[in-house]
Amino acid sequence: MSRARIHRTRVANQDLLDHYAYYAERDADLAERFFSSVEETLALLATQPEMGALHRSVESQLAGLRFLLVNDFPRHLIFYSVNADGIRVVRVVHGSRHLPPLLER
Repeated sequence: MSRARIHRTRVANQDLLDHYAYYAERDADLAERFFSSVEETLALLATQPEMGALHRSVESQLAGLRFLLVNDFPRHLIFYSVNADGIRVVRVVHGSRHLPPLLER
């Protein structure tokens, strides 16, 4: 089975660090589980890059953007695009956030 390369944007990496820090303040084990769940989700995504749903947007720069729920953390979404180089992870956000401004950056 071939695996697509995962490329994370600087913003996506910061999202992960912010979520990890938030959970770590409350429960170190929860923070580790969150990080592991993101890694597991990305590993699965690498084997099936188009498994996420297409994000519907009128913004042209967001065309083709997909999202996938984080395993065991269904309120967290991984936004990504698929290209010739692999998978570009754009953001990792909590679904309760107002998404349009986060995705347009």
